[in-house]
Amino acid sequence: MFHRLAAVSFGALLLTSCSGDLSTLEPGGPYAVAIADLWWIMLIGSGLILGLVLVLLALVFFKPGFGRRLSPKGWMIAGGLFLPIPVLVALMTYGMAQGEYLIGAWQREPVMARVEARSSMWRWDFRYPDLPGNLTTDGTLHIPAGGVVEVRVTSDDVVHSFWIPRLAGKIDAVPGHETVVRIKADVPGRYGGICAEYCGIGHAGMRFIVEAHAPETYRQRLNALSAGAPAP
Repeated sequence: MFHRLAAVSFGALLLTSCSGDLSTLEPGGPYAVAIADLWWIMLIGSGLILGLVLVLLALVFFKPGFGRRLSPKGWMIAGGLFLPIPVLVALMTYGMAQGEYLIGAWQREPVMARVEARSSMWRWDFRYPDLPGNLTTDGTLHIPAGGVVEVRVTSDDVVHSFWIPRLAGKIDAVPGHETVVRIKADVPGRYGGICAEYCGIGHAGMRFIVEAHAPETYRQRLNALSAGAPAP
Protein backbone atom coordinates (compact mmCIF):
# COMPACT_ATOMS: atom_id res chain seq x y z
CA MET A 1 0.00 0.00 0.00
CA PHE A 2 2.82 2.38 0.89
CA HIS A 3 4.55 1.70 -2.41
CA ARG A 4 1.37 2.52 -4.34
CA LEU A 5 0.91 5.79 -2.48
CA ALA A 6 4.54 6.68 -3.09
CA ALA A 7 4.20 5.93 -6.80
CA VAL A 8 1.01 8.00 -7.11
CA SER A 9 2.58 10.90 -5.19
CA PHE A 10 5.70 10.80 -7.33
CA GLY A 11 3.61 10.73 -10.51
CA ALA A 12 1.54 13.68 -9.35
CA LEU A 13 4.71 15.58 -8.54
CA LEU A 14 6.05 14.97 -12.03
CA LEU A 15 2.80 16.10 -13.63
CA THR A 16 2.61 19.31 -11.62
CA SER A 17 6.20 20.14 -12.51
CA CYS A 18 5.20 20.23 -16.20
CA SER A 19 2.85 23.18 -15.70
CA GLY A 20 2.82 26.51 -13.93
CA ASP A 21 3.89 30.08 -14.46
CA LEU A 22 7.57 29.17 -14.81
CA SER A 23 7.21 25.90 -16.73
CA THR A 24 9.19 25.54 -19.95
CA LEU A 25 6.86 22.67 -20.89
CA GLU A 26 3.79 24.93 -20.98
CA PRO A 27 4.92 27.39 -23.68
CA GLY A 28 2.99 30.57 -24.42
CA GLY A 29 4.76 31.60 -27.62
CA PRO A 30 6.68 30.22 -30.63
CA TYR A 31 10.16 30.70 -29.14
CA ALA A 32 9.20 28.78 -26.02
CA VAL A 33 7.52 26.14 -28.21
CA ALA A 34 10.83 25.64 -30.05
CA ILE A 35 12.64 25.12 -26.74
CA ALA A 36 9.96 22.74 -25.44
CA ASP A 37 10.07 20.76 -28.70
CA LEU A 38 13.85 20.51 -28.41
CA TRP A 39 13.49 19.23 -24.84
CA TRP A 40 11.04 16.52 -25.90
CA ILE A 41 13.19 15.50 -28.86
CA MET A 42 16.25 15.27 -26.61
CA LEU A 43 14.27 13.21 -24.11
CA ILE A 44 13.10 10.82 -26.83
CA GLY A 45 16.61 10.51 -28.26
CA SER A 46 18.18 9.78 -24.89
CA GLY A 47 15.35 7.34 -24.19
CA LEU A 48 16.12 5.47 -27.42
CA ILE A 49 19.79 5.14 -26.47
CA LEU A 50 18.87 4.01 -22.95
CA GLY A 51 16.34 1.53 -24.32
CA LEU A 52 18.93 0.07 -26.68
CA VAL A 53 21.43 -0.36 -23.85
CA LEU A 54 18.79 -2.03 -21.64
CA VAL A 55 17.80 -4.43 -24.45
CA LEU A 56 21.41 -5.45 -24.95
CA LEU A 57 21.84 -5.88 -21.19
CA ALA A 58 18.73 -8.06 -21.04
CA LEU A 59 19.98 -10.22 -23.90
CA VAL A 60 23.29 -10.75 -22.11
CA PHE A 61 21.47 -11.89 -18.93
CA PHE A 62 18.68 -13.98 -20.45
CA LYS A 63 20.27 -15.35 -23.62
CA PRO A 64 23.43 -17.27 -22.77
CA GLY A 65 26.18 -16.88 -25.33
CA PHE A 66 24.76 -13.73 -26.81
CA GLY A 67 27.44 -11.50 -28.29
CA ARG A 68 30.32 -13.94 -28.07
CA ARG A 69 30.94 -13.68 -31.80
CA LEU A 70 32.02 -10.07 -31.24
CA SER A 71 35.24 -9.31 -29.40
CA PRO A 72 35.30 -6.90 -26.44
CA LYS A 73 36.99 -4.33 -28.66
CA GLY A 74 34.31 -4.84 -31.28
CA TRP A 75 31.59 -4.26 -28.68
CA MET A 76 33.25 -1.03 -27.57
CA ILE A 77 33.44 0.23 -31.15
CA ALA A 78 29.94 -0.90 -32.12
CA GLY A 79 28.23 0.04 -28.85
CA GLY A 80 30.22 3.17 -28.13
CA LEU A 81 30.36 4.65 -31.63
CA PHE A 82 28.21 3.12 -34.34
CA LEU A 83 25.01 2.69 -32.34
CA PRO A 84 24.69 6.12 -30.63
CA ILE A 85 26.24 8.25 -33.40
CA PRO A 86 23.13 8.38 -35.67
CA VAL A 87 20.95 9.45 -32.74
CA LEU A 88 23.47 12.02 -31.48
CA VAL A 89 23.99 13.49 -34.97
CA ALA A 90 20.23 13.80 -35.46
CA LEU A 91 19.84 15.49 -32.07
CA MET A 92 22.71 17.88 -32.75
CA THR A 93 21.34 18.81 -36.17
CA TYR A 94 17.89 19.48 -34.78
CA GLY A 95 19.30 21.46 -31.85
CA MET A 96 21.39 23.67 -34.15
CA ALA A 97 18.38 24.30 -36.39
CA GLN A 98 16.28 25.36 -33.40
CA GLY A 99 19.12 27.57 -32.19
CA GLU A 100 19.23 29.36 -35.54
CA TYR A 101 15.50 29.95 -35.31
CA LEU A 102 15.73 31.31 -31.78
CA ILE A 103 18.35 33.92 -32.70
CA GLY A 104 16.24 34.98 -35.68
CA ALA A 105 18.53 33.77 -38.46
CA TRP A 106 15.63 32.09 -40.28
CA GLN A 107 12.99 34.57 -39.24
CA ARG A 108 11.78 37.64 -41.10
CA GLU A 109 8.90 38.57 -38.83
CA PRO A 110 9.06 42.29 -38.01
CA VAL A 111 9.63 43.51 -34.47
CA MET A 112 6.45 45.00 -33.00
CA ALA A 113 7.99 46.59 -29.89
CA ARG A 114 11.36 47.20 -28.26
CA VAL A 115 12.14 47.17 -24.56
CA GLU A 116 15.25 47.84 -22.52
CA ALA A 117 15.59 45.60 -19.47
CA ARG A 118 18.01 46.75 -16.76
CA SER A 119 18.87 44.50 -13.84
CA SER A 120 20.42 45.27 -10.48
CA MET A 121 20.50 43.60 -7.08
CA TRP A 122 17.72 42.43 -6.88
CA ARG A 123 15.23 44.01 -9.25
CA TRP A 124 14.29 44.56 -12.87
CA ASP A 125 13.46 47.88 -14.52
CA PHE A 126 12.00 48.15 -18.02
CA ARG A 127 12.11 51.13 -20.38
CA TYR A 128 10.17 51.56 -23.62
CA PRO A 129 12.23 53.54 -26.17
CA ASP A 130 9.54 53.37 -28.88
CA LEU A 131 7.23 55.54 -26.79
CA PRO A 132 7.58 59.28 -26.15
CA GLY A 133 8.88 60.29 -22.78
CA ASN A 134 10.98 58.10 -20.55
CA LEU A 135 8.52 55.58 -19.18
CA THR A 136 10.08 53.00 -16.86
CA THR A 137 8.23 50.21 -15.07
CA ASP A 138 9.60 48.44 -12.02
CA GLY A 139 9.10 44.69 -11.79
CA THR A 140 6.51 44.47 -14.58
CA LEU A 141 7.27 44.18 -18.29
CA HIS A 142 4.48 45.23 -20.64
CA ILE A 143 4.42 43.76 -24.15
CA PRO A 144 1.92 43.47 -27.00
CA ALA A 145 0.56 39.97 -27.57
CA GLY A 146 0.83 38.38 -31.00
CA GLY A 147 4.00 40.20 -32.05
CA VAL A 148 7.76 39.89 -31.70
CA VAL A 149 9.27 41.98 -28.90
CA GLU A 150 12.98 42.72 -28.89
CA VAL A 151 14.40 42.99 -25.38
CA ARG A 152 17.83 44.56 -24.85
CA VAL A 153 19.21 43.34 -21.54
CA THR A 154 21.98 44.78 -19.39
CA SER A 155 23.07 44.96 -15.75
CA ASP A 156 24.14 47.72 -13.37
CA ASP A 157 26.27 45.54 -11.08
CA VAL A 158 26.89 41.81 -11.47
CA VAL A 159 25.90 39.21 -14.07
CA HIS A 160 22.21 38.37 -13.93
CA SER A 161 20.12 36.31 -16.35
CA PHE A 162 16.85 37.35 -17.99
CA TRP A 163 14.42 34.45 -18.39
CA ILE A 164 10.71 34.15 -19.14
CA PRO A 165 10.33 30.35 -19.33
CA ARG A 166 6.96 30.34 -21.09
CA LEU A 167 8.00 32.88 -23.74
CA ALA A 168 11.69 32.41 -24.61
CA GLY A 169 15.07 31.14 -23.58
CA LYS A 170 17.27 32.89 -21.06
CA ILE A 171 20.02 35.36 -21.80
CA ASP A 172 22.70 36.86 -19.56
CA ALA A 173 22.53 40.44 -18.34
CA VAL A 174 26.17 41.59 -18.40
CA PRO A 175 27.42 44.85 -16.84
CA GLY A 176 28.46 47.37 -19.51
CA HIS A 177 27.15 45.22 -22.36
CA GLU A 178 23.79 44.73 -24.10
CA THR A 179 22.48 41.30 -25.02
CA VAL A 180 19.34 40.85 -27.11
CA VAL A 181 16.56 38.28 -26.85
CA ARG A 182 13.27 38.06 -28.72
CA ILE A 183 10.05 37.09 -26.99
CA LYS A 184 6.52 36.60 -28.22
CA ALA A 185 3.27 35.82 -26.41
CA ASP A 186 0.57 34.22 -28.52
CA VAL A 187 -2.29 35.52 -26.38
CA PRO A 188 -2.77 38.27 -23.78
CA GLY A 189 -2.07 37.22 -20.21
CA ARG A 190 0.44 37.25 -17.38
CA TYR A 191 3.71 35.34 -17.48
CA GLY A 192 6.41 34.89 -14.87
CA GLY A 193 10.02 35.96 -15.28
CA ILE A 194 13.07 35.30 -13.13
CA CYS A 195 16.78 35.84 -12.83
CA ALA A 196 18.36 32.52 -13.77
CA GLU A 197 21.92 33.34 -12.67
CA TYR A 198 22.83 33.21 -8.98
CA CYS A 199 23.65 36.79 -8.03
CA GLY A 200 23.67 36.96 -4.24
CA ILE A 201 21.45 36.55 -1.21
CA GLY A 202 18.43 38.18 -2.89
CA HIS A 203 18.59 36.01 -6.01
CA ALA A 204 15.57 33.84 -5.14
CA GLY A 205 13.30 36.89 -4.98
CA MET A 206 14.54 38.53 -8.19
CA ARG A 207 11.40 37.94 -10.18
CA PHE A 208 9.22 40.01 -12.46
CA ILE A 209 5.86 39.83 -14.19
CA VAL A 210 5.19 40.04 -17.92
CA GLU A 211 1.83 41.48 -18.90
CA ALA A 212 0.93 40.77 -22.51
CA HIS A 213 -1.78 43.14 -23.73
CA ALA A 214 -3.97 42.97 -26.80
CA PRO A 215 -2.21 44.94 -29.58
CA GLU A 216 -4.99 47.55 -29.75
CA THR A 217 -4.72 48.33 -26.02
CA TYR A 218 -0.94 48.02 -25.54
CA ARG A 219 -0.04 51.66 -26.19
CA GLN A 220 -3.10 52.86 -24.35
CA ARG A 221 -1.97 50.95 -21.26
CA LEU A 222 1.57 52.32 -21.42
CA ASN A 223 0.30 55.87 -22.05
CA ALA A 224 -1.91 55.50 -18.97
CA LEU A 225 1.09 54.32 -16.94
CA SER A 226 3.12 57.26 -18.22
CA ALA A 227 0.35 59.62 -17.11
CA GLY A 228 0.31 58.00 -13.68
CA ALA A 229 -3.05 56.24 -14.04
CA PRO A 230 -3.63 53.33 -11.62
CA ALA A 231 -3.59 49.77 -12.94
CA PRO A 232 -7.03 48.50 -14.00
